[in-house]
Amino acid sequence: MSRLKSSLVLRSATASLLTLTMLSACGGKERPQADLAASQVTTIGVNSYLWRASLDALSFMPLTQTDSNGGVILTDWYVNPQNPGERMKINVSILDQDLRADALRVAASRQVAQNGTWVDAPVKAATTQKLEQIILTKARDLRRGAITN
Repeated sequence: MSRLKSSLVLRSATASLLTLTMLSACGGKERPQADLAASQVTTIGVNSYLWRASLDALSFMPLTQTDSNGGVILTDWYVNPQNPGERMKINVSILDQDLRADALRVAASRQVAQNGTWVDAPVKAATTQKLEQIILTKARDLRRGAITN
């Protein structure tokens, strides 16, 4: 029995020594600080700056679907109180993990009220382009904030 006990103590001591050796290899030197925040953030399926900026830009609209892994944000119809005869629906797709202009696609649907029913109407290209610019600017600002912090 004493032989079994000493064998267990030896194994336990060896495991403890090995653990301490591995832990001591982790410390000591500090890792260098990055000068720039990463433009590619992959804790979710898409670029997190674009994701957060998109949610922020659309925060006034009711959301029907959000998928951070697929990079999709769908809104429900939104009626501007100042223009109750028109409503909009937005679809944002984030296509890449990099913070780039071509990693973002915004599509919009518009309807106008005619004789008590909603009828599809064209959306000006400038509308989706402006929303893309707003999201990209917010994403860049978030990245700049990560750099200075």
